[in-house]
Amino acid sequence: MASNATSASPVYSDTVVRAFALVAVLWGIVGMLVGVIVAAQLAFPDLTAGIPWLSYGRLRPLHTNAVIFAFGGSVLFATSYHVVQRTCQTRLFMPRLAMFTFVGWQVVILLAAITLPLGMTTGKEYAELEWPIDILIAIVWVAYAVVFFGTVGTRKVRHIYVANWFFGAFILAVALLHIVNSAEIPVSLTKSYSAYAGVQDAMVQWWYGHNAVGFFLTAGFLGMMYYYIPKQAGRPVYSYRLSIVHFWALIFTYMWAGPHHLHYTALPDWAQSVGMIFSLVLLAPSWGGMINGIMTLSGAWHKLRDDPILKFLIVSLSFYGMSTFEGPMMSIKTVNALSHYTDWTVGHVHSGALGWVGLISMGSLYHLIPRMFGREKMYSTRAVELHFWVATIGIVLYIAAMWIAGVMQGLMWRAVNPDGTLVYTFVESVKATFPFYVIRLGGGALYLTGMLIMAWNTIKTVQVGKVTTARIPLVAAHA
Repeated sequence: MASNATSASPVYSDTVVRAFALVAVLWGIVGMLVGVIVAAQLAFPDLTAGIPWLSYGRLRPLHTNAVIFAFGGSVLFATSYHVVQRTCQTRLFMPRLAMFTFVGWQVVILLAAITLPLGMTTGKEYAELEWPIDILIAIVWVAYAVVFFGTVGTRKVRHIYVANWFFGAFILAVALLHIVNSAEIPVSLTKSYSAYAGVQDAMVQWWYGHNAVGFFLTAGFLGMMYYYIPKQAGRPVYSYRLSIVHFWALIFTYMWAGPHHLHYTALPDWAQSVGMIFSLVLLAPSWGGMINGIMTLSGAWHKLRDDPILKFLIVSLSFYGMSTFEGPMMSIKTVNALSHYTDWTVGHVHSGALGWVGLISMGSLYHLIPRMFGREKMYSTRAVELHFWVATIGIVLYIAAMWIAGVMQGLMWRAVNPDGTLVYTFVESVKATFPFYVIRLGGGALYLTGMLIMAWNTIKTVQVGKVTTARIPLVAAHA
């Protein structure tokens, strides 16, 4: 009787999870390769011989879109679809619509890869894509919301696990941010102008821009943290109460921090101060979440020695804590007077992007991919370990070089002679920055090398594994 019951139990909808997980690895390589190219262009400006579609101004937005939306987005789709099924003990709501989100998201990525090098851009940070692609993004995102919240609504357990709170908030907030910031007036199929003007446009843009970091690159990945760290460690979340406080404090506070991008601009001074204050308040929930994740290993610290996937997941939280301390400090107006427009900002962004988002994504994928192909672990654990160390060394080289370069630039730019004239010309600061750009290039190349190691390991894992169907436990209905 037991075997018949097992064979009759429904299965999870994992086809779309497998698809998103595998393309995430591909887009990670593409996005990071473009990043290495633009880093090389900053060190060696004549690298691409003046070819327009390979210019820095066109490849840089391609890099940001590829790593954030192609790589990061695909990881978010894969993990949220995986987590929501397991924690709700039910299969995806409308699996065909879920597959539509996969196809639609890949079309968005390919359109970005075509239009941005051709110079078709709105010029808005993280929102460069033109209006027809924006509409497609909105359609895919609505479908994503229907699948995710439909799955939560048809769950077989009463409780909604905290990871789903974070995924749900990320989905709703990104929809709001995208639709409001992308309001534009089309003048042709490939050109539009923002519906806002002047300082209002800047305010809406950085409300969007900082919350793209806050929700797309933080809330969604915290959803991964709250599922994959406990699963990989075999331990419960350190404090479930803290996770709920973390959620509500983070969601409320992040929305108001955007104006800190506009210190010393035409934005009213009170609005700048509001952004600074909320950025400082944001330190508390961010560190609460970091502590909650790291302390989940209480009683299991020894596992860090032998489990490279846990190394990815826990070290990512260290970078999360560091970045969420540094960000509020940089939002203080007196600190910002030194850091603004320098490479210190680039170092800060990449400590979060490479250290937090990148490592948590890789750790989550290393947990997820083998299980999607009937295995308990990746083909080569030693390759996972090698990837961790190559990536970590690359991050440290990258961000240390940018921190030093940024502080140096800020000090050079505001050094004045007794008569009020500048001590250094701008060109002298560029020349002084050159060796740090070369170090940054080396760090980025190491990080890309780690991603290539991951791709090899993923291919071998798929080859030796087989597509399996995971069955939903029948006890779920009574949980």
